[in-house]
Amino acid sequence: MAVPPEVGTRRLAHDLVRAIAPLLLFLAFALGALSGALAETLQGVVVAIQDGDTLTLLDDSKTQHRIRLAGIDAPEKGQPFGQLSKEGLSGLVFLHDVAVEWKKRDRYGRVVGKVMLGGRDVNLAQVEAGLAWHYLDYAREQSPTDRGLYSQAETRARDANLGLWRTPSLWLPGRFESRSAGPDSDVLALPAPAQGVVWGDARL
Repeated sequence: MAVPPEVGTRRLAHDLVRAIAPLLLFLAFALGALSGALAETLQGVVVAIQDGDTLTLLDDSKTQHRIRLAGIDAPEKGQPFGQLSKEGLSGLVFLHDVAVEWKKRDRYGRVVGKVMLGGRDVNLAQVEAGLAWHYLDYAREQSPTDRGLYSQAETRARDANLGLWRTPSLWLPGRFESRSAGPDSDVLALPAPAQGVVWGDARL
């Protein structure tokens, strides 16, 4: 008995849907994962500098956003080079329009992102100048390209004894705050530079 043409068409369409359904499901999952991985962009004018890795941005709606520069860690206030690091960041971005590429907020509610000024990575510039460390604790959150660039920049700054690398024993900021806990607190000191390198910075 012959199958009516419309029945054959319906069967063909049904078989086609069954065949491509797994592919459609995979594509939907992949697109969802990709959209979640993509960074958002926040644009505005830098209106304040808190320290060498934190600033305040004012967007077009006049909303202020506290920005924590991703991938780097700068000396705290009261540490050697803390003021110099702040001034370095200020010289780069204060009152300039910037774009912040970000994916997360930290526990203080700050936007954690990469600050871009005219195509220049400001976070990386701080490391290149010896005004911040490459923040290894969060390096896994960077792209492989950025991770490599920041690591190489820190190595060059250290080898050239730039900025904070001129101080023989400078605490990383997170450990610097723990010194008040006593002499047995978990303090990480950086290795001393080559003999003959100037201690500190006369401008501080």
